[in-house]
Amino acid sequence: MVKLLISPMSVEEAMESISGGADIIDIKNPLEGSLGANFPWVIREIAKLSKKHSKEVSATIGDMDFKPGTASLAALGAAHSGVDYIKVGLFRIKNEEEAYEMLKAVLRAVKDLDEKKKVIAAAYADYRNLGSISPLLLPEVGERAGVDGVMVDTALKDGKTLFDHMTSNEIGKFVYESKMRGLLCALAGGITWKHLKGIKALRPDIIGVRTLVCKNGRNSDIDRGLVDRLANMLKQ
Repeated sequence: MVKLLISPMSVEEAMESISGGADIIDIKNPLEGSLGANFPWVIREIAKLSKKHSKEVSATIGDMDFKPGTASLAALGAAHSGVDYIKVGLFRIKNEEEAYEMLKAVLRAVKDLDEKKKVIAAAYADYRNLGSISPLLLPEVGERAGVDGVMVDTALKDGKTLFDHMTSNEIGKFVYESKMRGLLCALAGGITWKHLKGIKALRPDIIGVRTLVCKNGRNSDIDRGLVDRLANMLKQ
């Protein structure tokens, strides 16, 4: 069954996500971008709370330019903060070789600390607007680098969704290629209620949302009732 990943930015939102039935608590700071990094003390506190409720925890380390050293240091900080998954956004990573170098650096920083922690590489459905690597190239690069999973999201939170930038066939190919290579596969990016049936049919391992379960837009508070509604829809 597909896992539900919810992205809180505070302890209060994390509790709403947990109470609503999220499977993975994904700590981020949307004020700093699609995969904006939160503060280490916030990550530690949310991770501790989530573990008390037997939830998996992930943390984003930012929408990264090609700076392997910066990315690996950020990843090490996140790994030290008690999370299970570390997500890195390949924001202005132009090609496969840059992606490979970034991911190898992040992977080494994390795995040298704890082999059990998982590294997730994220590309963006609106990659053409960014001049960055296509998500369709990510499964092969991710496998070569040795990451545990791959994700597609949207960078620009302008009302457009994953499906505005990629066709269902392209998204399906991303899921297929990821699973064929033994990688966890996550889909996110402005997902709405009307997209759920189609996304479930594509069978990703994880669906990630924030805006969908917020009271009034991406920068408002997460609501446990909306999380519960979404969790139940995914179980049907």
